[in-house]
Parts: sequence; C-alpha cells; structure tokens
Amino acid sequence: MAVQQSREPECPVCWNPFNNMFHTPKVLDCCHSFCVECLAHLSLVTPARRRLLCPLCRQPTVLASGQPVTDLPTDTAMLTLLRLEPHHVILEGHQLCLKDQPKSRYFLRQPRVYTLDLGPEPGSQTEAPQARAPTTTPIPIPSHYSLRECFRNPQFRIFAYLMAVILSVTLLLIFSIFWTKEFLGGMG
Repeated sequence: MAVQQSREPECPVCWNPFNNMFHTPKVLDCCHSFCVECLAHLSLVTPARRRLLCPLCRQPTVLASGQPVTDLPTDTAMLTLLRLEPHHVILEGHQLCLKDQPKSRYFLRQPRVYTLDLGPEPGSQTEAPQARAPTTTPIPIPSHYSLRECFRNPQFRIFAYLMAVILSVTLLLIFSIFWTKEFLGGMG
C-alpha cells in the first residue's frame, strides 16, 4: 500500500516549492503553472521573446509587444493554497526585482528591494554555466523615496495629521499657561 506524502506544490521545471517571491506561480495559456524565475530564464533564451512554449505541453503563449513574463497572470489559487499574498515581481533586463513592502502602518521603515540576476546574454558567457550561481541581494532605497511612499499611505497620513494636531494643541496649552501666569502675575 502506497503512503501519500504531503508535499508543497513545486515548479515542474526547477522543482523548487512555489512562494510569493522569485518562485511565484505564473499561468500560461495552457493553464500550466511555472515559477516566474523559470519563465524569465525561458524568455531570455527564446529567440522570439514574444512567444513562450510551455515546457510540458509545448503550447505557445503569446506575449504582447514589450510585455515581460512577470505580467503573466499569477496562479492565485496556488498562493491561496500556500496561504501567501502575491508580491509584484518585475523583470528589468536580466534581473528579477521584488520590492518588499513594510507591514508596519505607522513607523517608517525603508522597504528593501531584492534582485535575482538571471545571468548574461546568451552567447556572451565567459564563465562556465555552473560557476555562476544566481544571487539574491537586498539593495537599499534612498530615504526620500520611502518617505514619498509613506505619504501616499492613507493610514500614515492620518497618523501624521493626528500627531500634528496633538503637537499643536500641546504647544497652545503650554503657551496659554505661561501667558496666563505672565498676565496674572503682572496685575497683582
């Protein structure tokens, strides 16, 4: 009798478990799901980058002009099964980029950007393919960018307005107490 093992769903190409970062499940027109990293590699080595062939059934998925594979529909059913929220991964040249949004509503914390290098252009490799492994590194974002993002957040704006009102009322109260003491002290 066979024992069924409960395993996490995985990409059928690289066998890595799906997640909401660089192994986000993306759906092709044939309804097969693959991680965004494998599809990005596939799109970079495919001569016609607008047409991806499914690695399982070879059915083509046609991308709009200039549309990266990261814009393919995310398999939200798979992410729901894994209890994960989708993140927006973008393809810039030969790098996948993910911006990690802070979960805190009121405290300033710079978001981190994670990148995954997909390697050099095909045919321009100077190293052996095994010698170069993809790396994931956080890149700090300038503080003015994160502050602008904070002010776009409605919860942060409410918090900032509330703090401004509290500060104004406190200063008014302190000023009125000292002014009253000066006024009454000068009369008597």
